[in-house]
Amino acid sequence: MTTSPPVPRTGWTGRTGADPYAAALHAGHGPLFLRRTDGWLLPLDVERWCARADPVDRAVLDRCEGAVLDIGCGPGRLVAELAARGRTVLGIDVSAAAVDHTVRLGGQALRRSVFEPLPGEGRWGTVLLMDGNVGIGGDPRALLGRVGRLLAPGGLLIAETAPVDVDERADVRLTDAQETVGAPFRWARLGTPALLRYARGWEPEAQWATGGRRFAALRDRRASRSAEPPKSTAVISSQRAR
Repeated sequence: MTTSPPVPRTGWTGRTGADPYAAALHAGHGPLFLRRTDGWLLPLDVERWCARADPVDRAVLDRCEGAVLDIGCGPGRLVAELAARGRTVLGIDVSAAAVDHTVRLGGQALRRSVFEPLPGEGRWGTVLLMDGNVGIGGDPRALLGRVGRLLAPGGLLIAETAPVDVDERADVRLTDAQETVGAPFRWARLGTPALLRYARGWEPEAQWATGGRRFAALRDRRASRSAEPPKSTAVISSQRAR
């Protein structure tokens, strides 16, 4: 998810029970926001997520090694781009709408949380945490630990961080212009310095900024061990969403 300046709101009362994220993906555009309990809003870049991979995305994907797992793949632009390159790639997302959109683009995706069992555990060459998905679960240490267990020894994590130096956790909901409210969940916002503070057991490999976005690449420090990479057929055979 992208990060932008907060939009203050007061006197807010929202309608619950709908899925504003699914509606935004269906429409291909926002407005869509993460809303904290204090009314602070973070605008989300739905239009970019629903478009094809842009030059900034493609430059990130050029860094990927081996089989790629895209955590929080959203509508699947990165999965589709890697698949078009002939790479072994799997997207996961907790949103059925996101998984369906990814499959329609020609990618492989599972409706699953990163903290649930996944295909190819301990054998992925690269894990992606793009669009602010370093915030998943609201616990950076737990997420990094889980990513380390998914990667092959020496594997690569590529994360998109906030464009400012921030380290915060909050309970948030997704909401749209009609003030339809999704279910609450825990989220974190991390700049690159904060991510590196939590990244014990990782070797910082690169940091860069382009197109108003910031990224960090981290290398798993564990000793190498023999393991076959996830095979395309094995990944494809696991694509039934639960």
